[in-house]
Amino acid sequence: QVQVVESGGGLVQAGGSLRLSCAASGRTASSYTMGWFRQAPGKEREFVAAITRSGGVINYARSVKGRFTISRDTAKNTVYLQMNSLKPEDTAVYYCTVANNDYASARAGSYDYWGQGTQVTVSS
Repeated sequence: QVQVVESGGGLVQAGGSLRLSCAASGRTASSYTMGWFRQAPGKEREFVAAITRSGGVINYARSVKGRFTISRDTAKNTVYLQMNSLKPEDTAVYYCTVANNDYASARAGSYDYWGQGTQVTVSS
């Protein structure tokens, strides 16, 4: 059983930066892939980034690669998303997620535990 809590969302101007944090609580949380998805109004949930427990494999959505960086502190069961060069189309609720596998999957169905989300709004 794992609980997931995101923080760090907010309102920023286009071109700005924001850093999201996510803490997972659970006895085996450090063994899981952790990742980020986002969902904008009227849109389907979409993959952003994921990282394996050791950090050895990292996957990014093409839309954010080169602008966003995912990292983790496995000992602290914490994952981060550094978002730079933000665009209005990045506006969404960002969800942190934890999987009972270690595939760094881009598919939402691969993940088992979800946070409640944190709002990121990028103004033009």
